[in-house]
Amino acid sequence: MEKSSFHIKGMCCGEEIEMLRAEIGPLVGSAGDLSFDLLEGKMTVGARLDSDGIAKVIAAVAKTGMKAVPLNGECTTGVCATGGGMLERQGRFLSCAASGLLMITAFSMEAVYRGSLWETLAETRGTGPPLAVIVLYVAAILSGGWFIFPKAIYAARRFRPDMNLLMTLAVLGATGLGQWLEAASVSFLFALALLLESWSIGRARKEIGALLDISPPMARYLSPGNFDIIEAPVESVEVGSTVIVRPGERIPLDGVVMRGATSVDQAPITGESVPVPKGPGSEVFAGTINNEGTIEFRSTRSASDTTVSRIIRMVEEGRLRRAPAEQWVEKFARVYTPAMILIALIIAIIPPLVLGGGWSMWFYESLVVLVIACPCALVISTPVTIVAGLSSAARNGVLIKGGAYLEAPAHVKAVALDKTGTLTFGQPSVEKVMPVDNHDEEELLANAAGLESHSTHPLARAIIRHVESRGISPAAAEEFTVIPGEGAQGMIGGKTFWIGSHRMLEKWRPESPKLHELSTVEEAGHSLVVMWCDDHVCGLVSVADEVRPEARNAIASLKELGVEKVLMITGDNRRTAELIAQAAGIDDFRPELLPADKVQLVTELREKLGPIAMVGDGINDAPAMAAATVGIAMGAIGSDAAIETADIALMSDDLSKLPWLIRHSRRTLGIIRQNVIFSLIVKAAFITLAAAGIATLWGAIAADMGASLLVIFNGLRMLRLNGRTGGDTRYPAFCKSEKACCSTPRL
Repeated sequence: MEKSSFHIKGMCCGEEIEMLRAEIGPLVGSAGDLSFDLLEGKMTVGARLDSDGIAKVIAAVAKTGMKAVPLNGECTTGVCATGGGMLERQGRFLSCAASGLLMITAFSMEAVYRGSLWETLAETRGTGPPLAVIVLYVAAILSGGWFIFPKAIYAARRFRPDMNLLMTLAVLGATGLGQWLEAASVSFLFALALLLESWSIGRARKEIGALLDISPPMARYLSPGNFDIIEAPVESVEVGSTVIVRPGERIPLDGVVMRGATSVDQAPITGESVPVPKGPGSEVFAGTINNEGTIEFRSTRSASDTTVSRIIRMVEEGRLRRAPAEQWVEKFARVYTPAMILIALIIAIIPPLVLGGGWSMWFYESLVVLVIACPCALVISTPVTIVAGLSSAARNGVLIKGGAYLEAPAHVKAVALDKTGTLTFGQPSVEKVMPVDNHDEEELLANAAGLESHSTHPLARAIIRHVESRGISPAAAEEFTVIPGEGAQGMIGGKTFWIGSHRMLEKWRPESPKLHELSTVEEAGHSLVVMWCDDHVCGLVSVADEVRPEARNAIASLKELGVEKVLMITGDNRRTAELIAQAAGIDDFRPELLPADKVQLVTELREKLGPIAMVGDGINDAPAMAAATVGIAMGAIGSDAAIETADIALMSDDLSKLPWLIRHSRRTLGIIRQNVIFSLIVKAAFITLAAAGIATLWGAIAADMGASLLVIFNGLRMLRLNGRTGGDTRYPAFCKSEKACCSTPRL
């Protein structure tokens, strides 16, 4: 469904998001139809708006003191939507700078008037400066509050106290007490805090954008007519073009190698540290790095539809799905701000009545509480941390579709793993062909290949590969039907044949004594494929797969991380499942399960143990993934179905990414907790100082500004803490510099 997007100028905190929800929600049906990307300053409406609807949204945003700029089809970020002149782009900086200069000028004039700086700083309440100095202080206040006061007026009208209203009340209170320097310093420092916060968010946006911007903008390809080499933007290269990539360059598009041999660093997409060999027939992906050989490949996807483009789109969409921690912080802020206003009133009223003392002193301390009460440090840190975590995971080959799914692995109590393609390579090979009832091997394999040619199951592909290697032509099969989780049937030569598991055979006919070899084959840990027709069994094909070498260490790491239960679920026979489980170090396994059985098992485990992750290798495991708390797809690179189906997609076939994912999730939650606790400690400390009558307004604003910046930069650590292990793989070893070898920088 098409959506309308707007860049919101002036949106720099979660409280402003709540203002926009309240104002825009009724216009678009409900606030639930709105989504926000704080880092990009972007608001998305769930439906496509006409020109009248866009005008209404722009007018409604203007009421909040912010400005909405529609994003056109060619622009996807707030940066390119906000052209304008210097005043529009640098308005916040100019406002802050003017406030600071006016305040310094006024302070200097007052110092000259009073005779010393100390006398100016130690000014007693009630003795004001000259009128000219007051005018300069007022100008400093208005300059600093240029972007703040309109939002404060909106908040007061809607009875929704926010940080802008708190700052405005503090400034008004200070001016009412005749504390012109304090009022001007609050206005200036808050403007500076918002400017630095805006800068830090801009830096976060650039770092995260650079983290995912790995596709080169240009491509070299052969012109269809005269085969000249043309260099052009990737968007102009048509599907089917022959693209040339030299050593050290990034591959610009997805495609299939036609000529040449090389190895490709796929780490930008899969997180793999070892280059992957590529030759004719191999798939290559945009954003990966060609190492030592020149290759020519046929492009199979347009620039907007490459694997890396889909990953970037899904990471961007994932930003809009708010994590539970983010939602909790926003709900907390709604209660917290009114509570802080109440505390400020108590400090202003109770001490003078109970303890005595000047009303002006305690009113001043209540203003300190209003200043330190600003919840922006609490609210802004969470989305920064979540987005940094999503982006870092994407560069490590783990595609997470939103903050909710980034948090989920941290709480997982059980992990269920599919066998074929997950714990094993998913590339089984035929070990033995056993024809019975006067059938020979070639006939049995030809008929089996005729049925299996319609299937994508790993066992079916193993039979097809074996038949092709033997040079046998598959039989022509008609009326083919898949029997989910068991096998298939079809017509060959006017006769109905079935192919599938031993369990499927038992449903259709009693076991024949001629199948006495069955138990021997299964004892060896092979998967068995049986083929039969109406009146007899035609033969057996045994297929074996190999356990991934990293499986045992990955399973051990999951247990060390405190995962209570790790089990393997499979449709294969018990003996094969047992041998694979032993090789992988798994204590519990459930064999001979149909897709519906897997769903039921995952559901039962979720009810019994709590959050559970289901790990599979694609669309076949989709029902069980959907039943789990979080569905994780293995080896999703190049697989549209796996990327679309799972909540989390491991782009490579590396099982060690599972414990990495859990650690990454826990680290993200840990940083969010650090930020929340630190912010609350700073605020509690200043409330205590205010209650003791020794806090100052400028100290409170400086502390709040420092807290906001610290939690933002703490959240950005997620971009640095999760680099791949195994040396520096930023560019091929033979490159003297990344600039010399690679089209686009890598972090």
